[in-house]
Amino acid sequence: MYLDYNESVVLSEKLASEKFNLEKMNVAVFPTALALKKVSENLSESGIEFGPQDTAWVSKGAYTGGISALMFKDIGCKYALVGHSERRYVFGETDEQVRKKVEACLDAGIIPVVCIGETAEEKELNQRQEKLAKQLCAVFEGLKLNETPVMVAYEPLWAISKSGIGLPCLPEDADDVQGWVKKEIGKYTDQSVAVLYGGSVKAENVLSYLSLETVDGVLVGAASSKIETFEQLLQTVEKM
Repeated sequence: MYLDYNESVVLSEKLASEKFNLEKMNVAVFPTALALKKVSENLSESGIEFGPQDTAWVSKGAYTGGISALMFKDIGCKYALVGHSERRYVFGETDEQVRKKVEACLDAGIIPVVCIGETAEEKELNQRQEKLAKQLCAVFEGLKLNETPVMVAYEPLWAISKSGIGLPCLPEDADDVQGWVKKEIGKYTDQSVAVLYGGSVKAENVLSYLSLETVDGVLVGAASSKIETFEQLLQTVEKM
C-alpha cells in the first residue's frame, strides 16, 4: 500500500521503457491488485513478469473480497506472493491458510513465492530454526508438486525496511540461514526450490547477497517502489 493506482501504473511504464539484460536475471513485480491488470498491459512487451501480493485459496465461490490464483492467471500472472510476513502478523494468516494458497497457486499454474521469517524476539530467544521449520513443514509436508515450481523467500521480520529504513541481515548470517532452509526443504522434496533473501535489500548491498551460493535471488521491498532506486538495483545486478 505504498503506491496507489496511478503511482503503480507510472512506475510500470517507466520500467517498461528501460532496457535491462533479462538474459542475466529474471525480474518480476508485485503491484497492488487494483493496478495489476494495467501493469500487466504495460509490461507485456518488456520481459518483466508480474503477480499479486496475495491470493485466495479457492478458485471461485462466495468469498467476498477475495481474488483467486485462477483469476490472476487469467490476466497473465506468472508468480504470486504467499504468506508475506504482513499477511501473517498483521492479518493473522495461519500456516494452514498459507498451505492452501500454495496449493491453489499450483493448481492454477502460478509459481508461489512463499515467504518465511522470524521476529526479532524469536531470533533473540534462539527460536529461529524452530519457527522456520514449522513454516516450511506446513508448506511442503505431503505437498503434491507438479510442473509448476515453488519458490521460498526468507525474509526476517526484523530486517524488513520501513520507508527505506531497516536493519539488513548480515550476508554471513543470511548465508547460514539460507543454507539451512535449503537442507530443510530437502527433507520434503527432491525438486529444486529456489530460495530468495529479502529484508532491506538495495543497490548498495544486493551483490553481497547474490554472491552467496545459497542465495538464488532477492525479494525487494522499499527499493522497488521508486524508479530511481529500483533501476539502480537492477543495473547493479546486471554488472555481476
